[in-house]
Amino acid sequence: MSDEVERGNGRVPVQYHQFDISDEDGPTGPDLERGHNGLVRVADGVTIVMTGIHTGDVDVTVTLHRTEPAPDDGNWQEIVEVSAHSASGDLMVRGMMDDLDEELPVLSFTGPGDYPLRVHARGRDTAIDLAPDQITEWYLIQAWPAPAQNPRVLRQTDGYGASVRAR
Repeated sequence: MSDEVERGNGRVPVQYHQFDISDEDGPTGPDLERGHNGLVRVADGVTIVMTGIHTGDVDVTVTLHRTEPAPDDGNWQEIVEVSAHSASGDLMVRGMMDDLDEELPVLSFTGPGDYPLRVHARGRDTAIDLAPDQITEWYLIQAWPAPAQNPRVLRQTDGYGASVRAR
């Protein structure tokens, strides 16, 4: 039996190789350097997912769970877990400069508190530094309520992530 509470999918706008996960009422966590894992960093209180494309849209699926789910066994090239804090209960995936056409489910679905986020990525090597007209990158973000934990790297296999870690 799945403990999945909700699922949502949509296009997320990317600028400057990133899209954000943030809570407008406070920082999501302590800074985590860009080169730590090559996929997720935290800067100025915002959790940032780093993309291979410079500008365009990526496909993001969000799944919300009552308890820690297993990592998705799909063809994911990178999988990283970070904890995020929601001060307001409004922790959401957001475009850096553009709004989403349709909002994804709120990650902090049980209200203010801590939520591990497991971010899965594939396709980041397809159109590095470009602005493709079609989707070339896919992301899955699994969220569940739990105490904050240290970041964990579960998989690192794409070339773009390796180049970010080497900087």
